[in-house]
Amino acid sequence: MDGRLKVDATLENLVTVNSFVEEKMEEAGCSMKLIMQMNLVVEEIYVNIVHYAYGKLDPEGNIIPDTGTGPAEIIFDSDDQSVRLTFIDEGIEYNPLAKEDPDITLSAAERQIGGLGIFIVKKMVDDALYKREDGKNIFTLTKKMTS
Repeated sequence: MDGRLKVDATLENLVTVNSFVEEKMEEAGCSMKLIMQMNLVVEEIYVNIVHYAYGKLDPEGNIIPDTGTGPAEIIFDSDDQSVRLTFIDEGIEYNPLAKEDPDITLSAAERQIGGLGIFIVKKMVDDALYKREDGKNIFTLTKKMTS
């Protein structure tokens, strides 16, 4: 089962993106548990694109969330063993895998803000790969159907 969805990177399109992925996973014969796990992954990655990929930069070079929008593409493909989701945007270059994992042994008050969502995504999938190509962020996540 393969599929491709292109949307404007807006919060309003989160339902469309989740529905697309759920439908493709059902067609691929994925379990409800796997679908629910990947719903969380999809929401985290897509919402990050919405909030940050097309944001303007402040004078210090930090992204100002929710200050722009652009295209987002989600590609679904699967085989007998796994499903793959690829998220593509044309926004500011950002490798979510480059950030150090948060120290989850610290209390919430002691931890730095941010990074927990990507940490959870990395724990929920079997493989994550980022590349920047032709001015696009390409983030591919693979989940085995048996895990």
